[in-house]
Amino acid sequence: MTKASEISLTKQAYGLTEDLMTPNAAVYWIDLVISVALMWSGLFVAATTDNLAIGLVAGAVSVLALYRALSFIHELTHLRADEAPGFLAGWNALVGVPLMTPSLMYEGVHNIHHIKDRFGTALDPEYLPLSRFTPLKLAVFLFVALLAPLGVILRSAILIPLSFVVPPLRTYVRTKLSALMINPDFVREDLHRWRAGWIAQDVACWLWSWAVIAATVAGWIPLRLTLTGLAIFAVATFVNQARTLVAHHWDNDGSKMTLDEQFLDSVNVPPPNLASELWAPVGLRYHALHHLLPRLPYHNLGKAHARLTAAFAADSIYHRASEKGLFEALTDLFRRVARKTPVDQPAH
Repeated sequence: MTKASEISLTKQAYGLTEDLMTPNAAVYWIDLVISVALMWSGLFVAATTDNLAIGLVAGAVSVLALYRALSFIHELTHLRADEAPGFLAGWNALVGVPLMTPSLMYEGVHNIHHIKDRFGTALDPEYLPLSRFTPLKLAVFLFVALLAPLGVILRSAILIPLSFVVPPLRTYVRTKLSALMINPDFVREDLHRWRAGWIAQDVACWLWSWAVIAATVAGWIPLRLTLTGLAIFAVATFVNQARTLVAHHWDNDGSKMTLDEQFLDSVNVPPPNLASELWAPVGLRYHALHHLLPRLPYHNLGKAHARLTAAFAADSIYHRASEKGLFEALTDLFRRVARKTPVDQPAH
């Protein structure tokens, strides 16, 4: 493969990985069940042990397992129902509702991030020119994620039930508070798709939140268990926010980007960095590759990356999308923010 090739990077990549496009439902289910088991068992141990060291280790296990389980919401938006039968409902029952972050908050939202003419623009729910922020504003963006548990409780326990009796509030909840986004100006426009399943998810989150609150107040659930769970959830969302900061270079000013520019704005953190599997789980460490081939299932991204790395010439733009690690990428972002000099990319 050479830069002189008239075949686009996407077509070349697809041709090399076409046999890897089929999801393995068993992998999805096994991974999810193990992650959920570790999440709950780690929480239980952390909330009941008197040994600080054991509690911290159990808490760390629960954080990483919760983060991994929650990250499957990303895969759900790219899976067809027949590729992993029952997985959508199973994920919502095991993760989405208990964490009050149902799949409706990503369905119909994340796919917009992959629309060529919307990526990196004001219409993209998952893009902001973060590299143009001030260091303080960027730090606030990172640490505000610690408040995510309070946000989902407010939405589930108060705003959802109220919205069913206050129509204007229902519209606001559906358009502004029912999307996992980083662009505060994004408004959901797919209200016609608000089917019965999404309403059921909202009602389930509402009832779950009330049940946990009532059980905690009544003493049926120890307060320590509830508070530990909220702390674990907060740390997991903080890790995800840090991961978000290195998923892209965040240099675009809102104008439309070419496919090459979109790819180069995205980031892979591949092997030999093994820690990226923990802080960017379920394929998130191959974010640039995912933007290149969105239908590639997470469990085949590693194989695909190895093939493409070997197949593309050293001067191919594919090799320019990789970073060494989380701290290196974060340091680079904060350094660029301080200097206000975005990374070099092809001209518009």
